[in-house]
Amino acid sequence: MAYTGSCFCGAVTIEAEGEPEGMGYCHCASCRSWSGGPVNAFSLWKPDAIKVTSGAENIATFTKTPLSERKYCAKCGGHLMANHPPLGLMDVFAATLPGLAFQPGVHINYAETVLPMKDGLPKLRDFPAEFGGSGEAIPE
Repeated sequence: MAYTGSCFCGAVTIEAEGEPEGMGYCHCASCRSWSGGPVNAFSLWKPDAIKVTSGAENIATFTKTPLSERKYCAKCGGHLMANHPPLGLMDVFAATLPGLAFQPGVHINYAETVLPMKDGLPKLRDFPAEFGGSGEAIPE
């Protein structure tokens, strides 16, 4: 299945093919600051599953840390996705793909939360162990 999405003004369109490797919520300060919200809803994809279908010349990148290359539209500032080179995954912000049925499976960086959520999902202190984190769960 292919999911299509765009930036806020529509100058950049993207397509995600197949199904995400995972979906969830990130509570870290960087994601909160970047998204402008108390949590960031993410969908993780292998990089070859993501294609920019139009407006590639309008994509700008901001890299605060080596973990995240955040991509946005230079015309409207609309956020699109974040490349995570050390993880080999792309985070396409869940709101960027309106046709994707968002089914979160985990909360990450929950030790930094400003919005406690009781939803029965695992709450990880930082990142899963396979991504270099502790993998330690925090009780709801």
